[in-house]
Amino acid sequence: MEKYWPGKKCVVMTREEVRGFDSWAINEVGAAGVVLMENAGRSWAELIKEKLSGVKEAKICIFCGTGNNGGDGYVIARHLLNSGFKVIVVICGDREKIKGDAKTNLEILERLGQPIEQLDLSGGDIEKRVEKFCGDADMVVDGLFGTGLRGELSDEYERLIEGINSQGRPILAVDIPSGLECDSGKTLGAAVKASYTVTFAAVKKGFTPAEAAKYTGDVFVASIGVEPTSN
Repeated sequence: MEKYWPGKKCVVMTREEVRGFDSWAINEVGAAGVVLMENAGRSWAELIKEKLSGVKEAKICIFCGTGNNGGDGYVIARHLLNSGFKVIVVICGDREKIKGDAKTNLEILERLGQPIEQLDLSGGDIEKRVEKFCGDADMVVDGLFGTGLRGELSDEYERLIEGINSQGRPILAVDIPSGLECDSGKTLGAAVKASYTVTFAAVKKGFTPAEAAKYTGDVFVASIGVEPTSN
């Protein structure tokens, strides 16, 4: 895992280039998506363990969307559980929408006995429920949205993100802070203000504008076991 800073020579990808890389890794190289998710999730968990190494009985609250970023969150949870952390996993959205590799990792986590919380975004008082889930957590993980997010966020997701930001705890963003547009670095109504962002394979183009730093925090680039070609 390498730390990124403005001006550092590194691979930078747009949203479409990320999609192309994923397709190449899975369809041409033959790296199964569930393996790539495992590799990425392990890297995120390792950074969390490093940052909280001095905290006794550390507790992590992981907010998971219904796509692959949520799947990454389930992998993170499993690795943290294996290392003795206390983990709160919260699905944000309709569980029935969870498919493929994300569903596989959710089911593994449940078979290991991990309780899964559900946040119904239509229920009102989203900020209060976020606060309740976070409780005495030492860190919050943002696994809501990935690089494919387009268009303005709904009011419910804006309030969810604002609730996460208001907790006053370190936040780790999975691949990209939720609500940050992948190519421009602009917010889509609201965006998670992460302390750390661990992104896979390459820096995203939206991280390069100076104003994006208040959302990404420190950026780290993790390997998923298959590397893109350098620029």
